[in-house]
Order: sequence, then C-alpha cells, then structure tokens
Amino acid sequence: MQKIVAIFFKRALIEFQTTIQMENNITKKQNAFISEEEKTLNWEEIQNAFKKTFGSEIYNSWLQKISLIKEYNDYLILGVPTRFFRDWIVSRYLDKILEQVKSFKLSLNRIEFKIIEESKQNQEFIKINELNKVTEIKDSILNYNRLNPNLSFESFIKGKSNDIALSYSKKVCEHISRYNPLYLCGGVGLGKTHLLNAIGLELQGNNNVMFISAERFMYHFIKSIKKNDMVNFKDFFRKSSVFIIDDIQFISGKESLQEEFFHTFNSLMDKGSQIIISADRAPMKLDRVQDRIKSRLAGGLVVDIDTPDLELKIKIIKKKIEEIQHQFKENIILSDEVINYIASESKTNIRELIGVLNRVIAFSRVHNKDLTIVDCKNILKDVFNQIRVITVDKIQNIVSNYFNIALSEMLSQRRSRPLARPRQIAMYLAKKMTTRSLPEIGRRFANRDHTTVIHAVKTITRLSEQDDEMKKNISQIKSLLLEQ
Repeated sequence: MQKIVAIFFKRALIEFQTTIQMENNITKKQNAFISEEEKTLNWEEIQNAFKKTFGSEIYNSWLQKISLIKEYNDYLILGVPTRFFRDWIVSRYLDKILEQVKSFKLSLNRIEFKIIEESKQNQEFIKINELNKVTEIKDSILNYNRLNPNLSFESFIKGKSNDIALSYSKKVCEHISRYNPLYLCGGVGLGKTHLLNAIGLELQGNNNVMFISAERFMYHFIKSIKKNDMVNFKDFFRKSSVFIIDDIQFISGKESLQEEFFHTFNSLMDKGSQIIISADRAPMKLDRVQDRIKSRLAGGLVVDIDTPDLELKIKIIKKKIEEIQHQFKENIILSDEVINYIASESKTNIRELIGVLNRVIAFSRVHNKDLTIVDCKNILKDVFNQIRVITVDKIQNIVSNYFNIALSEMLSQRRSRPLARPRQIAMYLAKKMTTRSLPEIGRRFANRDHTTVIHAVKTITRLSEQDDEMKKNISQIKSLLLEQ
C-alpha cells in the first residue's frame, strides 16, 4: 500500500513540475513577443537614411513614396503606389533597402510590398482623361471586369519579339475557340496585359467578356467563401463566353484556389468559351501548380513574347514621345543618338524603357534644354549601373554552360564532385542575386530541401574566402550574369 501511495505522489509531482515548466515557457514566449512588438521602427528616420544613402534624386523619384504598413519581428510589409513602382524598386533597390532597415532592426530578413494606391490612381486617371474611360461588362455587379480602351491592337507596337503573339491574338478574335486556350508567356513588362486587354476590347461587343487578374480572382474567391456565396461566384465566372485571366502564376501554391480555377476552366471549355491566359513562364515551368492544370494550359496554343530588340525599342520610344507631345501639347526633341542610347542600354523590358524615357524627358523639362548624349549618360548612369533582373533559370543556365555540363545533369540527384560543386555555386548565386526564398530556390533545384540550399551557401561562402580559384569562378559567373 505504501509503495502505491509513493508511486502516486511521485507521478503527481512529475506532472506538477511539467505543468510549471510549460507555463514558464509560455511566459517566456509571451515576454519575448512583447519585447519584439515594442521595438517599433521610426519610419521617418529610415526615410532620412534612404535619402542620405541613395541621394535626393532617387529618393524623391522612388523611395519617398514607400510607406510602412506592418512591422513584424523578422519582416516588413511596405506600401507602394503601383505594380510598376514595386517591380522597379524590387529589381534595383531591394537589397540596399533591406540592408538599410536591418541597420535599425537586426532581426529583419525579408521585405514584402503591397500595392495600396493603384486603384485610387486609376479612378483619378479616369476622371481626368476622357479618352481613358473604363468599360465594364454588362451585369458586372461585382465590378470584376475592367478594360482600358487605350490598350488596343491599334496602340500595340509590333516587332519581331511579339509578332507571333500579336498575330494569334487577332486570330482568336476572328475565330473564337479555334485556339483554345491561348496562352501568352513572357517576362514582366513585355506587353502580355496589353494584348489581353486588346482581345477583350475587340470581343466585348458581341460576347460576355470577363477580364481579370489571377490576384483579383483569388481575392473574390476568398471573399465569396467568407460570405458563403460560392454559388454566385461560380455562376458569375462560368457564364462568360470569353474568359481572360492575367498573371496565372499567382495561383502558385494556393491549392484551394487552383481547385476552383481547374473546375472553372473545365466548365468554360465544355461550353465552348474562349480562354486566354498570360503568365511569366511556360505552363510546364509553373512552380507549385497542379499537374492537371499545367497539362490543360499546355494543351492549347502556347506563344512566347521575347525581350524587344533594338528596332522595336526605338519604335516604342518614338511612339511614346508622340503620345506625350499630343497629351501635354509640348514639343519634345530627342536626337537619334540619345534615342539609340536609351534603347540599346535598356535591356530588360518595355516598362523599364518607358521609365528611363520619362526620366530623360523630365530632366529636359526642368533644365529647359535639348539633351546631348553626355547629358543622357550622366542622368542614367545610376539606372544602367544597377544590377539587371536576374532569375534562378538564368543562373542555372549560365552556371551549367560555364562548367560545360548539361543543365539536366546539374539538376539531377547525382552527387559527384563535377556536378555537386556547380550545383552549389548556382544555389549560392540564386540566394545572393535574387529575391527568392530558400524553399523556393530548393524547389527550382529538383525539389531539394531548403537545408540543402543553406549548406550550399555556407560551403561556397567558405570556399570563396579560402580558394582563389573559386573566388575567380564566382566573379566570372557574376560578370556573365550582369552582361546578359
């Protein structure tokens, strides 16, 4: 009996001690959380630091408009006016911005951007410019559909890089469901949205056209779930005779959204509706998207839009100058030498090209002078010296070519030194030269774990400090990445 009582009390004591320990742990976590929450950033102070680091010109043009929305222990959510604004900042200043804010709070390791003013700006733009009236499809009670009459086939500038995409976009308008789905893919700012909008404008007279971004589609999907109104959501989208969705890569990793999109896609195809889709990559290269969706997207007509060549960029610049002259009733004179310089040095996309042109024109207005090529080079030196947009795909291709190995071999599961080292170098550069997270990088290397990426980064960092040959290899590969 005494033994039983002793065992009982021993067990009770252990349980009591465990409970106390758990409570202490919870208290510690709460205190830690509270202490971190108290460490709020002074955004005005950070903005002043931006101004000193980047200079007044860059600060006034770009960084001044960034606002602090939410602060967490390890990352920030910052507000920006437009998508173009966000893309420009991410491609040119993100690393320096993160470095700057880390000096105020060491635990920060990530920045996310949220577009907060674009819709407001669009509304103001519509009020100001009568030519830019927005057309919405009839009975669009939820205001999903918004077509810009300025983004038509007539205003689309044709070149070798987009000729095929333009041709098939027009053919879709002539023969609905003949090319179904039509899938346009290409990098940011190459004209995909313009073509989708143009198709919508062309077909809206005799058809029930739905034009929406994947991001907006997700927003209304979630909203309908919360309101328990999925029946109306499904009915609204599935009654379209022409369904146009932009930036489909946005559904990546969102399983419930993919499920709804899959059924919507099938329903529209079954009733003979025309589907037009855009993305930043080919269907089979979409990350974390169901195979059945990728298969259906690839089953239609897939058309690439390439980076514009020099001839097309010159056409775009001249067309934009004409539009500005017409809109603002002012004479803008840029020499052919200046135009050729802007076109040749702007190597990423059309949005960057237009941004650079606007900068040059603004400088010309302020100083009231015709710009020389020397002026132009001085104005744009900080822009063209910035690191170009670098992707994981680009890094993988250049690294595999540099070491003269097949890309498929580098991405395979083989662990031999001739393959493992280039693979580690590619992972290292992907971490250092892109904004991709560790898990994302791992997935791009045949679904490897993020710990593998961490190990690769540490290994190459150590070797580049100790081994001159490795240091030389890294430097040469970086140069190749920046040149292209």
